Amino acid sequence: MGVIVIVFARFATDYVRDWMPLVYILAGYYLCAALFVTPSTATEAWLLEWDRRILGDPAARFARWPRVVLAYLDIVYVGCFLIVPLGFALLTLNGFASHADRYWTIVMSAEFASFAPLAFVQTRPPWAIERNEPVRKDRAIRRAAVQFVQRFTIRANTFPSGHAAGSIAVALGVWTAMPTAGVVLLAVAFTICIASVVGRYHYAIDVAAGILLAAAVWVLAR
Repeated sequence: MGVIVIVFARFATDYVRDWMPLVYILAGYYLCAALFVTPSTATEAWLLEWDRRILGDPAARFARWPRVVLAYLDIVYVGCFLIVPLGFALLTLNGFASHADRYWTIVMSAEFASFAPLAFVQTRPPWAIERNEPVRKDRAIRRAAVQFVQRFTIRANTFPSGHAAGSIAVALGVWTAMPTAGVVLLAVAFTICIASVVGRYHYAIDVAAGILLAAAVWVLAR
């Protein structure tokens, strides 16, 4: 991967070079699964305990939410990977292609800073541990979302949450050049953060850490 990065940085066209970070992020995400050996049940218990302190019984609490809200949150979570190319597309289409290095520095730093701790903090996501999920009113969409997560993710929990850190980083990366679009993306990003907890894809502390991580990266990049 290091060789690929150097080759594309030096010899590819500017257009190809500017879009290659999408490949780097995806590769980093799937390669980091090799760092996962065995879950730490003590850490998982600690994370679940904080979820119960903050949320009560998450499974019962969120099952009572309106069907349309639960369905929307699952759809947003599954489609959250689209926000990364969307953010850069907005910059390029509005004449801010020169912000490519800043944008990708913020987004990639947030994403890889979320992936790297998997070497040390090895836990499973809540959905893989909690077996008492009640029947949801949006069963078809929920079933599709769970199948997507089981088939296309590494099935390990990243701490901080890569979904939270990445989506917030995208919004902040766009906000520097396009404040209005950045605010809209920030709203979408916070929706993804909520969906991560409601859908039991992440623990509450994962999401909070992801938000703080993205904010810290953005401040350093400035």
